[in-house]
Amino acid sequence: MKFLLSLVFTFYSSFLLLAQSPKVLVVTAHPDDETGFSVTMFKITHELKGIVDMAVMTDGGGGFADSQIGALYYGLNLTDSVTARNHLPLIRKQEILNAGKIMGVRNMYFMEQPDDWYTLDIKPYISGKNWDIPMVQRKMDRILADQNYDFIITMLPHAGQHGHHKTSVMMALRAVQRYSGPKKPIILAGSPMSLSSKPMEFTMLDGFPETKIKEGAPQFTLNRAFKLKENDKVSYKIVADWVIAEYKSQGAIQENGIHKTDFEVYRYYDLNDVNGIAKAKALFDQLAKSGFAAPETK
Repeated sequence: MKFLLSLVFTFYSSFLLLAQSPKVLVVTAHPDDETGFSVTMFKITHELKGIVDMAVMTDGGGGFADSQIGALYYGLNLTDSVTARNHLPLIRKQEILNAGKIMGVRNMYFMEQPDDWYTLDIKPYISGKNWDIPMVQRKMDRILADQNYDFIITMLPHAGQHGHHKTSVMMALRAVQRYSGPKKPIILAGSPMSLSSKPMEFTMLDGFPETKIKEGAPQFTLNRAFKLKENDKVSYKIVADWVIAEYKSQGAIQENGIHKTDFEVYRYYDLNDVNGIAKAKALFDQLAKSGFAAPETK
């Protein structure tokens, strides 16, 4: 009986906390990585009247492999590495600011680390060889201390992710581990999924125990494909399309990302307290019922 009362109190407390609107930090490596979470971000700010900030690790200067059409749009030879590295950081910064306006992002924190090249290897970055890790850690610590977030969202750090992506996840996880404030934020790993794909199996990135997902914890899912009304032709996917459309310098995400993600899936990291599961569930329950999903009033 005592356990049941404790569980009820935990859920009730979580709903009371979220009634004040959630405060969320999204941590990514490059401008456009947040497109995997864009509908969650939009619904938090526009429907729950919460706050979403972003911390972006790199300057985006390496994203020139798929910039052929973007080169025509911007009138710059963005497929040339020298030209791209001179112009892409500013272009992509403006693109993410434009995208952030759509999603309702309040603050954008730029860490300005070099977006050097594509590699799956995390070591050159997490070791501090290619990135100024002490500076990033200090800045992340200051942001968390100043802002008192309820949730932090990262990418899912699976083995096939870019080394920059994995390192950005580690920067967020280790910042949460160091945090000693009164309310430790709940940190979640987000990933996009289509209706036709199977959920990715992931328990931990080898060699980095901080990335372990809590065994037995539920996954939380946001349905982007939810139709705004019965038999409607429009879903929340349109929000993701608006965001992706801002990244005109990035051809691959334009071609391969537009209107294709049906779900945003979030996993619960093991370093979170087990009691935070109720609060995470309350958030995604609210998101599922908010906006156009909310019952109509008679």
